[in-house]
Amino acid sequence: MNGTTNHRHPGGEPLVRIVKRADIARGKAWGIRIAAILLALCAGGLLILALGHNPAAVYIDMVRGSLATKTAMIATAKIAIPLLGAALAIAPAFKMKFWNIGAEGQIMVGAIAATYLALFHYQTMPRPALLAAMFMASALAGGLWGLIPAVFKARWGTNETLFTLMLNYVAFGIVKYLRMGPWKSPSSAGFPKIAMFDSAARLPNVFGVNIGWIIVLALAVAMFVYMKYSQHGYEISVVGESERTAKYIGMNVPRIIMRTVFFSGAIAGVVGCLIVSGSSYTLSDTTSGGYGFTAITVAWLSRLNPFPMIVISAFLAVLTKGANTIQTNFKIPASASEVLTGMILFFMLGCEFFINYKVILRSRRRIEVPND
Repeated sequence: MNGTTNHRHPGGEPLVRIVKRADIARGKAWGIRIAAILLALCAGGLLILALGHNPAAVYIDMVRGSLATKTAMIATAKIAIPLLGAALAIAPAFKMKFWNIGAEGQIMVGAIAATYLALFHYQTMPRPALLAAMFMASALAGGLWGLIPAVFKARWGTNETLFTLMLNYVAFGIVKYLRMGPWKSPSSAGFPKIAMFDSAARLPNVFGVNIGWIIVLALAVAMFVYMKYSQHGYEISVVGESERTAKYIGMNVPRIIMRTVFFSGAIAGVVGCLIVSGSSYTLSDTTSGGYGFTAITVAWLSRLNPFPMIVISAFLAVLTKGANTIQTNFKIPASASEVLTGMILFFMLGCEFFINYKVILRSRRRIEVPND
């Protein structure tokens, strides 16, 4: 045999590999986040230029339209309140790796329960008792709605993602039936709608905003303590890491799943009550407002930590209100402003990927394999 060698690439090594990071320095993580925000603004600026506007002027108007006046700040707060509440609602279920995509429906059924009391019992109950009953009814309704897929998941291992998603449409259908049927307002003319709430069924304001902002901030603190320091929070973490391990150490996994998702749905139900009694003052097909879906983004960006959720919810509320403002002031189509918001969120979510994972390109090294 001669002494020549063949050169070949390591067998089977892919061109690109994605590897989970063991750890990353806090400074580097924040550097990635800042770079993502700058790239988002640049990409959004290109879209704005394509629409024929000055990017700087549009961005400034977005901030002014959401924060410059008391009226704008109140409107922004009304967006942030249910968004933060919905993110807190799905956090325990997501921590357990129960993918609750049904917060929209749970918000809706909570709103339905609160609306029933607001429409038919406002004359028979004093205001404090009525509001308390509305909150309790909405929590119970949302919890029971969440418990349905939880029971099926715990007992028969069904796919909770599809189950919770489909229940959203059932809840929407119930609201549509009520709006067009038994709860239709006699005063509605061409378009059937549900009557506005009496003042007794409306939440009081603090600093111009309904007290829902106090409720969700208190709930964020309570959720942090619950998830980090309580026995239930520990059980949720263990089940989320490994159901097999949880069963091995004696935990009742089906009970934990059902309890946690009931709790998750109950908070979402309370969010529904906050919406109908704190801002819209009625029930409609759009009551949930997409908060249940947007809350998934908030939850992931915050890594299920309630305190970062406060900041991220406020930021998204500013984006949403600002996008509405530029539609009016710059005549930017609603679809374009939604694309702009989506681009910013895309970069924000993308940066979390690069914080948690690193991309490794295939090495150019050559392995010498001697001939036989």
